[in-house]
Amino acid sequence: MAGPAEPPPRWWALGGRLCAFIAAGWRGQKYITEEAEWGCGTCPCSPRPHRQDSLRAQLPSAGGAGLKQSQQLERAAAKGQEEDLPQTLLEKEGGGQLIEGKERVTRSIPGKGVAVLGVKDCGWTHNVFSEQMVGCRGSPVCMGKGLEGGPRTIVSLSIVYTIGQVVLAVSSINDLTDGNRDGTPDSLPVHVALSMIGLALIALGTGGIKPCVSAFGGDQFEEGQEKQRNRFFSIFYLAINAGSLLSTIITPILRVQQCGIHSKQSCYPLAFGVPAALMAVSLIVFLIGSRMYKKFQPQGNIMAKVVKCIGFAIKNRIRHRSKKFPKREHWLDWAKEKYDERLVSQIKMVTKVMFLYIPLPMFWALFDQQGSRWTLQATTMNGRMGIIEIQPDQMQTVNAILIVILVPIMEAVVYPLIAKCGFNFTSLKRMTVGMFLASMAFVLAAIVQVEIDKTLPVFPKGNEVQVKVLNIGNDNMTISFPGEMMTLNQMSQTNEFMTFDVDKLSINISSTGSPVTPVTHNFEQGHRHTLLVWAPSQYRVIKDGLDEKPDKGENGIRFVNAFDESFNITMDGTVYVNVNSHNASEYQFFPSGTKSITISSTEISQQCERDFDSPRLEFGGAYTYVIRSTVDGCPELKVFEDISPNIVNMALQIPQYFLLTCGEVVFSVTGLEFSYSQAPSNMKSVLQAGWLLTVAVGNIIVLIVAGVGQMSQQWAEYILFAALLLFVCIVFGIMARFYTYVNPAEIEAQFDEDEKKKNLEKDNLYPTLDSISQTQM
Repeated sequence: MAGPAEPPPRWWALGGRLCAFIAAGWRGQKYITEEAEWGCGTCPCSPRPHRQDSLRAQLPSAGGAGLKQSQQLERAAAKGQEEDLPQTLLEKEGGGQLIEGKERVTRSIPGKGVAVLGVKDCGWTHNVFSEQMVGCRGSPVCMGKGLEGGPRTIVSLSIVYTIGQVVLAVSSINDLTDGNRDGTPDSLPVHVALSMIGLALIALGTGGIKPCVSAFGGDQFEEGQEKQRNRFFSIFYLAINAGSLLSTIITPILRVQQCGIHSKQSCYPLAFGVPAALMAVSLIVFLIGSRMYKKFQPQGNIMAKVVKCIGFAIKNRIRHRSKKFPKREHWLDWAKEKYDERLVSQIKMVTKVMFLYIPLPMFWALFDQQGSRWTLQATTMNGRMGIIEIQPDQMQTVNAILIVILVPIMEAVVYPLIAKCGFNFTSLKRMTVGMFLASMAFVLAAIVQVEIDKTLPVFPKGNEVQVKVLNIGNDNMTISFPGEMMTLNQMSQTNEFMTFDVDKLSINISSTGSPVTPVTHNFEQGHRHTLLVWAPSQYRVIKDGLDEKPDKGENGIRFVNAFDESFNITMDGTVYVNVNSHNASEYQFFPSGTKSITISSTEISQQCERDFDSPRLEFGGAYTYVIRSTVDGCPELKVFEDISPNIVNMALQIPQYFLLTCGEVVFSVTGLEFSYSQAPSNMKSVLQAGWLLTVAVGNIIVLIVAGVGQMSQQWAEYILFAALLLFVCIVFGIMARFYTYVNPAEIEAQFDEDEKKKNLEKDNLYPTLDSISQTQM
């Protein structure tokens, strides 16, 4: 009998180990190795031949068939692949039991015998099997690292996120490509490309960090600390919104700063750069505390396993769709031919929760509209609340403020009070209530919108045209329209825009002692026009540039020059260049407040006042400022209203924000905790990612509903969304009624207990197997 082969050099062992590591990472398997391991075909990419003489099958009752099956087991053991093993031998015939002894690895098959899968007969060899066959029990090295929410994943993707923030900040630097130093980038595509790269890196980073951070935080709690874990998710959500609140306040302050190398402009690089620096600091803090974290051995690329298992179950079910095959309790049971029962059971738990996720995107479809539809609604409202003045886009801070207030109130007051009343307020019941509250928030939004619509101006449609007359002369003028005549005093205008059919419109101007002058002008249908008159035979028709309320709650301001010469006007830093005599400028837009006005003209005496202050601007108005000459030739400012400012106060939005935020607290915070508590230990991040996926799907729903609906009335769209969510709320409530809560830790503990029992049975069988092997040898 040949003696054992000479041990290989250490570099060969290390090479074999590295090879096993690579194979483990790509194939999602865990390999058992020993430091002096070589030969024996243990490494999937090892050039050494497998020693077939070390593998023998002992199947006394199987006869020739047993030998054939033995050869199949040998090949499977050499490949380390469970799918190559005959299922009838390993599972169906009595549920064969895997046994790992001190000198051999065997599988006991009741009624058939014992299959020797590997023999440690050379002193330093050890066969390698896939984790489905022997796992990592007692092995010095377990590989198969994946993305199951570990600190390494968080750190790696945080670095990607930080780099994306830095790239985004760099893309906003105008001086980067401003060769001629005029303050405008010479190569805009470079900035666009950098912006897209930065956004892509941020999307990649945040998409990986979010599910991992929440799952990693939940992993820090022991079994039996459910109350503390629930509180963690509340604090976690509160911290997110506190950061959102701070960014909403600080970022605009940073943005309005002036910075630049060659030209001073709004400092977007600072607005983007500060978050990048803070992200880097937070990453360092996270790394400093890494020694205190509770860490778990990575379990391989679990997402790939889930997908493969589900795919195999579906394919296997299709292959066995004939009635001659007995039905199974669950469709995932069709994967048991290839995957172990623990994995299948874990995926069952995941798919059960994923099924509950189906209605959830509708909540996010409504929730995310506070940053779009509700902000647009705020642009048609007045933001002055006593001494405080709020811009439309700042109303979103109400949500963050309310979350900071409501989260601790819910945790410390509301939930304990409900529990004391004896009501079993489970997670799914909370989420159902959250959806209902969000639906009612949109009903309130619709009511507010109806009140707003009553104050909105009416603009011309179809073949209509609207006309307003402004007399900037020193005489009274008589204006006649179809079926109507009016007299305008000097420096006055008609009360409002009058609507006419463009095909039937005729206008005449007259004054005492002057002939009638007809207005000859091709009025453009669907638009507003202003008729400037300063003499019976002198007029000008100006097409207004406003066919809707000014955006963002700003105020549209235009100037009319009643002087005989042109001049420039500067208002709050915005220059109206060369406003011609008896003509009007284009509208420029300004936020609320009092603005300074300066007139620049060489024709105006140096003794005259050139600087003026505008009347206080409110929200969403439009005005015409007429500059006329006084008796001494100095300029004078006269203000006329074109569109009335917003009347409905933004404070009326607070109740709908309150209901939506209450719904968010009981829905989103609870959903995070529920997703974690119902997920198996190695699939926490999978369910957290699935939870975040519902947010993305919700945004898609908004695009679809808003695109297909095309409703002319905004309040009707709010009612539509409220009705859809209410319907989904009822469906979700019914689904929740039939959901059975599980404790993944108990289920996994049962599997661990079963494995321990099998190990004990294996150890009891080993002496018998050893004696049989020695006798036959």
